[in-house]
Amino acid sequence: MTTAAIKHDIEDTLNIYRDLLDTIPDEQFDVAPDDGGWSYAETYSHILQATIGSTIAAERCANGTCEPTKEGLSWVGRLALWFGHLPRVKTPPAESAKIPVKKITKEDARNLIIKCRSRIEIIAPKMKEASRTSRFRHSRLGMLDARQWFKFILIHLKHHLKQIERLQNKFA
Repeated sequence: MTTAAIKHDIEDTLNIYRDLLDTIPDEQFDVAPDDGGWSYAETYSHILQATIGSTIAAERCANGTCEPTKEGLSWVGRLALWFGHLPRVKTPPAESAKIPVKKITKEDARNLIIKCRSRIEIIAPKMKEASRTSRFRHSRLGMLDARQWFKFILIHLKHHLKQIERLQNKFA
């Protein structure tokens, strides 16, 4: 998949997140389901903060400000990038604490989507010239280069669309 195709899919997926915001009742946005788990607000907080963090990692790699390394992907990282999806495994609490979720408002979510779009616009052109040896560590996937971070952004966004769908089913 080309960088342009990934960028297009990221933009489409962010559009889905934006459109879904309008379908979620305001009074339900920050309510956690009865059986536990994150509310819509917490899910949006996580996915958008993680997207921004991933764009920062991708940009660091693209700018060559990461130490060059031959260390690569973990086996989970190889599988995730090859198949284009993350395993449905609960993230350990220590990892989750690195990007703490907050109960944000719908307006906060809209603004974060705009910020994500802006970050994608900034880093996409840098992918072509990015070094394959400038890598930044992902806690589960290993050492990712700029292009791998860019692909991860799409995979992660799509992964959490399934979580939103499960939330919709719980509240239906």
